[in-house]
Formats: sequence, C-alpha cells, structure tokens
Amino acid sequence: MGPVMEHSTLERSAVRAAAGLAADAAPTTDRIRAVLDLARWAPSGDNTQPWRFEIVSGSHAVVHGFDTRDHCVYDLDGRPSRVSIGAMLETLRIAATTMGARARCVLQAGSPETAPKIDVWLDPDPGVRADALAESITTRCVNRRPLATTPLTAAQRMALEESVGPSFEVVWLASPAQRRRVAALMFRSAHLRLTIEEAYRVHASVIEWGARTSPDRIPDAALGLDAMSVALMKWVMASWPRTRFVSRWLGGTLLPRIQLDLLPGILCGAHVLILARSGGGGVEDDLRAGAAVQRFWLTADRLGLQHQPEMTPLIFSRYSDAGLAFSADPSAAPAAAEIRTRLAGIVGEGRLARAVWLGRVGAGERAAARSLRVPLEELLVR
Repeated sequence: MGPVMEHSTLERSAVRAAAGLAADAAPTTDRIRAVLDLARWAPSGDNTQPWRFEIVSGSHAVVHGFDTRDHCVYDLDGRPSRVSIGAMLETLRIAATTMGARARCVLQAGSPETAPKIDVWLDPDPGVRADALAESITTRCVNRRPLATTPLTAAQRMALEESVGPSFEVVWLASPAQRRRVAALMFRSAHLRLTIEEAYRVHASVIEWGARTSPDRIPDAALGLDAMSVALMKWVMASWPRTRFVSRWLGGTLLPRIQLDLLPGILCGAHVLILARSGGGGVEDDLRAGAAVQRFWLTADRLGLQHQPEMTPLIFSRYSDAGLAFSADPSAAPAAAEIRTRLAGIVGEGRLARAVWLGRVGAGERAAARSLRVPLEELLVR
C-alpha cells in the first residue's frame, strides 16, 4: 500500500495547501486551475473522465462534457456519463470552498445531451467554510474486494442518508438474505457482461495489465482478482474468439464471477440504492444525481468506509425497459429482461423506476491499487 498511500497523502496536502490561494486576490487563473485540478478526481465509469475544461478567465471556466455511447455498451443512453459529470461538478463545488469561493454551475441552454456544456463561475466569499468532504476528494476510490460484514452503525447510516440531500433517498439492503439476493443478481448480471462481444471490447480497452495505478484506465491489480486469476484473464482476453470459446465451453466466466461479484456481494456491510424523489431523467436530473452520489461516496470515505458501484443491473434494466438493442447476441435481450425482473423483485417496481445508483459499502482497508487521473494540462481545451 506504500506508494499509493504516499501519493494520496501528497494529494491531501495539496488540498490544504491550495486553500492558501484564497488569500490571493490577483487576477490570475491560479485559483480556478487549483479547483479544476481537484475536480478531475471525481469518479467515472471505467475511469473514462468524460470532461474537458476551458479556462475563460480567473473566475470563469467551461466544462465540455461528453458521453461514450459510440463505443461503450454500458453508456448507450449517455446517462452514466452524465452522472459522472454531475459528480465532477459537485467535486468542483466542494473544492471551491477550500479556496474561499463558491462555485456556480449552469448548464448552457441548447447543449446537446451527448455533449453538455456547463459554465462555471467562482464567486469569492470570505465567509465560506471549507467543506469537510474536501479531504476525501483524492483518497476516495473503488474497492472491489470483500469487505467486513459488520453492520453500519446508526450514526454512519444517518450521515450517509443525509449526504444525498432532500431530493434523494437511500435504501439499505443489509440483511444477510438481502446481501445474498443482490450477490446472486450480480453473479447473473456478470454472466451477461462476460459473454457478449460488445462488453468484451470495453473490458479489453479499459484494463491496464501489469499495473497498480493508471491515469486513464483500470489497473489489473485493482480488479479484485488473485494473481493467478489475473494472469488467466489476461491470456483469455487476448482475443474475442478465445474469450468466447473459454466462456461458453470451458466455464471461463465462473471464477471471475465468484471473485468479482458473488463473494463481494455477500461480504459487505450493505448494498445501497440511491433513489431520486422526483425527476424524469433529463440532463440536469442526471447531473443532480451525480452530485448526490459523489457526496455519498465522499462521506463514506470520511467515515472510513469503502464503496464499490454495482451499476450493470440498473443499466441492463434500463435497456430492457427502453427496448434498446445493446448486443448482436440474440440471448442478450432476454437475459437483460431476466435481470430486470430479479432486480425489481429485490427493490420493488416503484423504487426501480427512481433508482439512480446501486453499490455496496462496508468497512475494510483502503484499496492498495487504484485508478488515478489524467493531468489537468491534458484535460484543458485550448
């Protein structure tokens, strides 16, 4: 854990040091650059980082968002990318408070949902207090390994429930029976994602082999597999024909599904469903959902808890409801419909219609391997 923790400690120090910029009233871009440098640490699906930044002045920037529907089977409706952008904007707001400012984020009128543009203004406010969640911006990460089954305390639950704000609510799936049902759902959903070529292409492009950190992908050491399974997976994923043969005829999906989905699904403190109290799933609704998710995740980190998204059942359920064709494999649509039925049986039809996030949470050691982020200079639009 040494090198990663050293990096995180340096980043934490950067958060505190950046607060010193609040006293600097010079008309430079230092402050907004410092805010954006922290904002880029927000979570995104498979570490895609679907944003670029245009610095207009020392107090104004434009976020150029985009989705990955043209090549990612998990983002065909663009919603996961928009939720990620919302999480980044909330991170930006939190970062601004450490520098004596408040951030105003306004979606530009007429922005296409595939490429939303958001104006960001930093308004100096000497009376603003630094958000306590700022310390977790760079330490928050995905933990894919089994966690403690110790129930969350009443205080932990209350803090997490309050973190999402009044427009969202948190539903806990924490009993042993509920954890087993969600684990079985994840096990079934994993079979679908590991047996269609569209998902294979995504997995093959986002894993960085032989790495413990990665600026723009997922290092294989962070997958949650043991070393032998990682080596086997790398060999299997060398080509789609090999992957298809091993998966369909040699039971090649069984081991990763057990290690990545079944066991972690059982071994956690709880699964959590975040619901929107209202909203129709438009761009601004998705941005608000992302903000709620990020505050939940940062609060979990501040409480010493680990978190992992479990979004594929929600994604496949939306595709099934919308009749969206997401694979050339004829068995994919019926499989998605089955996953939707199982998920609705666990959470209820009414809740499923309002669900924006599914994940698991629990006590555990911070992940020793993780995704990092692309440097700010490479994210700037010039």
